[in-house]
Amino acid sequence: MRGKAIVKFLVVIAAIIGCFAYFIEPLAGSLKQGLDLQGGTHIVLEAEDTEHGTADSDAVERAKQILERRINEMGLSEPIVQREGAKRIIIELPGVKDPDEAMKRIGKTAVLEFKNEKGETVMTGDDLKDAKEEMGQNKQPLVAIELSDEGAKKFADLTSKNIGRHIAITLDGDVLTNPVVQQAITGGKATISGSQSLEEAKDLAILLRSGALPVKINVLEVRTVGPSLGQDSKDKSVVAFGAGIAMIMVFLLVLYRLSGFVANVALLVYVMLLLLVLGKGFNATMTLPGIAGIILSMGVAVDANILIFERFKEEVFSGKSMRVAMEAGFKRALSTITDANVSVIITAGILTLLGSGPVKGFAISLGLGVVVSMFTAITVSHFLLRLLIDCNFTNHPFWFGANISPSKSADVFAPKSLKGGKRK
Repeated sequence: MRGKAIVKFLVVIAAIIGCFAYFIEPLAGSLKQGLDLQGGTHIVLEAEDTEHGTADSDAVERAKQILERRINEMGLSEPIVQREGAKRIIIELPGVKDPDEAMKRIGKTAVLEFKNEKGETVMTGDDLKDAKEEMGQNKQPLVAIELSDEGAKKFADLTSKNIGRHIAITLDGDVLTNPVVQQAITGGKATISGSQSLEEAKDLAILLRSGALPVKINVLEVRTVGPSLGQDSKDKSVVAFGAGIAMIMVFLLVLYRLSGFVANVALLVYVMLLLLVLGKGFNATMTLPGIAGIILSMGVAVDANILIFERFKEEVFSGKSMRVAMEAGFKRALSTITDANVSVIITAGILTLLGSGPVKGFAISLGLGVVVSMFTAITVSHFLLRLLIDCNFTNHPFWFGANISPSKSADVFAPKSLKGGKRK
């Protein structure tokens, strides 16, 4: 029976360590890297009230969504677009080293207008259904536009009434093209020339597809984080994370011995589960504040194990057998662990709802880390400690964290029912 328990314990431990060694790198690699780790461009925009629109909450939210569509269509890697306060929008573009080029692509209001020779706006981009870049027959870059049903009717009416005259197509007041109408154009399709390259035509098509911003957007800040600085932050974060785990493991082994070994193995499970939840479950972008939240949640995970082990020791000293003391220790520690962790989770939830940027990243990592730590402490540590006691390597309390020499008589820790040489 003891032999089977030992084999079971060793197999479980080997499986956990093997899974950690195999999966830790791909799990860590599944996390997206934020601007402070990868380098890139940080942009702060602010909406402004104009005669054409008020920068209220709805307008700023629509502007954010339009900017997000533009950035996503540009194919940039792991962008972040989020609101800050009432009128500000924060954009982070990891890997983008040219802020001027980024603003040229995403910062335009992109109001598309069709004007007759009198300068009257007859149609707008609201009538646009789609826009795509293409090369013309003479290899000239063009933007092919497709109009909605209503827009097609307007365009047919516009061209039929202006044969032999110019129709200007403008973007934010700048003339893109000013062709002479040769004949009425029906079918709701047309092309816009004037682009110097296919890349420029592609950028214009993205602006037209995403739609015009409902309010004017001003640039408050444009900051570039160099790749060397980002790599340096990443390297230091990895060192801090590894050093944190190593110090915690040494502390647990020295103070709690076999119980500490169990806690260390449970900590490996905790790290794997947390990376899985962050990377696969929440598709999180890892930043320096996020890493700080993870490291802090590791401390919470260790704190839960310490509470359990201290209650376990108290039960042993009260005269209970190791197995009974272990179960009682977990039961006594559960309410304290739950109360403490729920308080942290509530705080993290408030920070997530009310905070933004770095504060939000820290709160999400901390909150998820605490939830995972509760699971590993209550289930994984419990399961492994039960297996360890069943192995009966040694059930002397010294090896489970009691500060007393193992050479002392086991009678000191014998159940009360056995003291005095007879069973009561």
